[in-house]
Amino acid sequence: MGEEDLVRVHGWVSEVRNLGKVRFIVIRNWNERIQITLKRGMVEDSLFDLTENLTQESVIEVVGKEVKEKIAVGADREVIPERIIVHSLANPQLPLDPNWKVPAQVPTRFDNRPLDLRRPEIQAIFKIESSLLDGMEDWLRRNGFIRVFTPALIGAASESGAEVFKVLYFDKEAYLRQDPQLHRQLTILGGFERIYDLGTNWRAELSRTPRHLSEFRSLAVELAFIENEQDTMRVEEQIIREGIKRVVEERSKELELLNVDLDVPKVPFPELRFPKIYEILEEYGKIIEYGEDYDTESERLLWQYVRENYESDFFFVNRFPFKVKPFYVMKEDDTWARSVDLLYKGLELSSGGQREHRYDVLISQIREKGLDPRSLEWFTKFFAYGAPPHGGFAIGIERLLMKMLELSSVKEASLFPRDPDRILP
Repeated sequence: MGEEDLVRVHGWVSEVRNLGKVRFIVIRNWNERIQITLKRGMVEDSLFDLTENLTQESVIEVVGKEVKEKIAVGADREVIPERIIVHSLANPQLPLDPNWKVPAQVPTRFDNRPLDLRRPEIQAIFKIESSLLDGMEDWLRRNGFIRVFTPALIGAASESGAEVFKVLYFDKEAYLRQDPQLHRQLTILGGFERIYDLGTNWRAELSRTPRHLSEFRSLAVELAFIENEQDTMRVEEQIIREGIKRVVEERSKELELLNVDLDVPKVPFPELRFPKIYEILEEYGKIIEYGEDYDTESERLLWQYVRENYESDFFFVNRFPFKVKPFYVMKEDDTWARSVDLLYKGLELSSGGQREHRYDVLISQIREKGLDPRSLEWFTKFFAYGAPPHGGFAIGIERLLMKMLELSSVKEASLFPRDPDRILP
């Protein structure tokens, strides 16, 4: 047999079965399971000697003939080996079983995350995430947006009231960004009209809930010359739709593995507005004081309302009370702001809307919030030199993935999750 007739496969050893004169070695890689079949008289005896003490999770490479007639049960391919290379022999005492014959508790899984990631179900999550982001970014590029990289280190906290991580920056104190919000706005003031930033953010909140991470990713979008916050909503729903559409098109195998039935959402997404929100919540027995923000229970009740009236899992909430929003949002009037949240299955995915671009109004709103205008001059002074109407949003990727795939925690949607109790591995 010529070398051109042979195939080369590789992977981690999932199991070894010895049946007298036959040895089956099943390997897995990130695309498939392959059975390596050794039969006495058909392969060199040296291959039996080489694989005599092969342990689960050892890494091997195999060159051989692929069996075309009949696929082995529980495998995607079958190969009769001519050569086997053992790249790495695994310790037989595994802290976690990637075959999941012995399930592990969550702390053990995250303590041994590289072994946990070998499970096809876990890899499926991140393959789906990749397709999701491909679809979202492709839509943005097709519609004139360019990707930019805004700073992760900042010299002043970007949002009042939220916890920040402090870092030593040479001889000064700096912060890890909570959101690339303000620098996206400054980029718009730099003459860029349609931008997005896909990057990491940090929040130093002592939250140990299934919906919180200390380090998370967001797809943050900003666009100029908008008419109002509706323009930002139309962009956001389209990139969500295109991302999910890409997942449905490319990741049927992974969705089936996770037992997820995913539908491409219809657009436009329903929109609920304050103060009507208070009436809706009251219908479900939830009383929120007029002019105040709602809580997490209210988010789930609003989802119930949208499901019953619009048959949608996605919906926008618009015109929040200005008193509960940051200084940079644009007011609609003295009470309400052009501030928009996107919710999915009762969980907030993003905040955004229209920003205040008028310098005098911006300074007035900073004072209204009880902030010192001098502390924000690094940001606000450029609005005095010409600023277009603009707005945007930032979508939490792990949160979107968690709800799409019905994961038990947002930590499941992070390769190496960071929370108040975990900074390693």
